[in-house]
Amino acid sequence: MNFINIIMINTTFKNANEAYEFLLDQAIQYGQDFNGTKALFNCGFYIENPRDKFITNAERDWSPKYAAAEWAWYLSGDPSINKLGDLYGKIPPIWKRMADPSGNVNSNYGYQWKRNDQIGYVVDLLRNNKDTRQACISIYDGKEHDKFATDTPCTYAVQFTIINNKLCMSVYMRSNDIWYGFCNDQYQFASLQEMIADRLSIETGWYYHHAHNMHLYNDKL
Repeated sequence: MNFINIIMINTTFKNANEAYEFLLDQAIQYGQDFNGTKALFNCGFYIENPRDKFITNAERDWSPKYAAAEWAWYLSGDPSINKLGDLYGKIPPIWKRMADPSGNVNSNYGYQWKRNDQIGYVVDLLRNNKDTRQACISIYDGKEHDKFATDTPCTYAVQFTIINNKLCMSVYMRSNDIWYGFCNDQYQFASLQEMIADRLSIETGWYYHHAHNMHLYNDKL
């Protein structure tokens, strides 16, 4: 068994693109064969400046336009992929595959965190007690397994902590694809961190990202 993942824990990157390029290289070199992917298990790392969230790697050809549309979709809280289509101009095939017969998905994280106003709850907690350890947003709901046939949320939870008057954030994922998922996921979570920091009138601190299974599909090798 390959334990390269242990080396990656507590690794710090300046920005999202630096993290992406390192993950890509590590998966290609050291990833374990796992269900059509090269996988790194229990992969965790810090991004020092989460506001620097654009993926600039030329080979990846990442779309800021799509990422911004997805963020607007999350903010809407609407689980319908048709809403994303309205914002972006088309619906990416991956969302069509994941949608239920009504065109809804569980992986619109904005739909998940808008339930019970989790963002408002977190902001109030942090505003009233900057030392709280309870500022968590839950995304994976174990009571909804009957809805997970085609779309199981990849993220378990997001936790926020104020350290040295900066909002730090930790994201915990069960699964994260490097090529497609990470590039857009980090953008959405960094945007969430910025939004909550702005509401609290403080700066953003580090962003910690952890995936139980961080992987690269074999067709991207």
